[in-house]
Amino acid sequence: MSGRGETTKETSPSAALPTQDNVTEQQKKKIVHIVYIIAALDITWMFLQFSVTPYLAKKLGFDTLWFGYLQTTVGLIQLLGGPMFGRFADIFGARAALSLACSSTVVFFLLLAIAENPAMLFIHKLPTVFMHVLPACQMVVADLSAPEKRADALSKIGLCFGIGMIAGSTLGGHLNTRFGETFTACFGAVGSAFSLLLVLKFIPKTTKSEASGTNKDSENKSKSIFNVGEIIRLLKFPGVKRTFVVKIVAGLPSGIFQVMFSIIALDFFKLKPEQNGYLMAYFGIASMVVQGGVVGRLTARYSENSLLLLSIGVSSLVGLAQAYMQDVFQFCLTVVPMMFSLSVFNVITDSMLTKSVPSSETGTMMGLCSSVQSLLRTVGPTLGGFMYVNYGISSIGLIQFVVNIAVFVHLLQRHLRKTAEHQQ
Repeated sequence: MSGRGETTKETSPSAALPTQDNVTEQQKKKIVHIVYIIAALDITWMFLQFSVTPYLAKKLGFDTLWFGYLQTTVGLIQLLGGPMFGRFADIFGARAALSLACSSTVVFFLLLAIAENPAMLFIHKLPTVFMHVLPACQMVVADLSAPEKRADALSKIGLCFGIGMIAGSTLGGHLNTRFGETFTACFGAVGSAFSLLLVLKFIPKTTKSEASGTNKDSENKSKSIFNVGEIIRLLKFPGVKRTFVVKIVAGLPSGIFQVMFSIIALDFFKLKPEQNGYLMAYFGIASMVVQGGVVGRLTARYSENSLLLLSIGVSSLVGLAQAYMQDVFQFCLTVVPMMFSLSVFNVITDSMLTKSVPSSETGTMMGLCSSVQSLLRTVGPTLGGFMYVNYGISSIGLIQFVVNIAVFVHLLQRHLRKTAEHQQ
């Protein structure tokens, strides 16, 4: 009997580790590593569906503008769901949040597999309201990492992003070419179910510390998941609102290019699914190099404000280069600096924002961060589709150049003014 009891403890770490306070450093590392695996798998399935949706939409008669509307629908749904999901994660814990997100991904792929008309293509996007695996993973990493090491720990999720981008794009391109959209979507559903099993097996109920007060107030907070005032309250913490404005304004132009890229690859570069998969794999390699070998070292040596300036400056130059590119080769030359600016910008802003709020609110803050990306995906497709159809691809790059230069100059002036005040 005792042996069976011991086996239960060993095979159910999630039950044995209810809070952060009774988790050893070794166990924390194990949980974080499992979270990295879950994040890499989620990105794999996401890029797998990127190899399905544009081509399925084209078969169903979608033009560039209607595909933009489809992407806008996703952004709007996730914009509304992100903050609420983050609050759900803070109240009910990491395991419940990740289980909900992975289950929603399974439903998402099953609906995609049976999408045979334009209406179903829109309906299959509804589960994205809960599909926030990456923010939930970021919350766990933020909870289990020291503040001074948080940027480096979050950058490792970016490394997982690169791995998932390579695996998902390559796998999706091959599966779609050889077996079609339905089989590829079913494959994504099976993969997402495997991610769910990892969550149930290894992720503890909560990664919050008892000191954060989350458990003490859980009964009261559980009634206020949809309390918008409690979510907006986080914007009142020092520096949060300014960082959010920078994240939105500087991120919008590059966000437009990202959400329009599948159409650009299909219409401007004339890429086939398999070729598009190879190009996305190249993105992944560049992202892995940057996230794994560059971002962590930079955060250890330089201040977050300096790195934020650097990422915005590089992004403006990337926009200028993309405004004048003519073919895939020229675009590939901009990929490394583009991935560098995106990686550093996202990691630094996320790190700054989570440090600005109590540890009990990191899930809600990550939900707000994901809502920024959703806002970009909401506005980006419609705005990007209009710009691309009427003014060409160069207009998107020029907008990115102008906006990021303006933000760079503003932040630089503010940084120099603060430096001068400290010296006095």
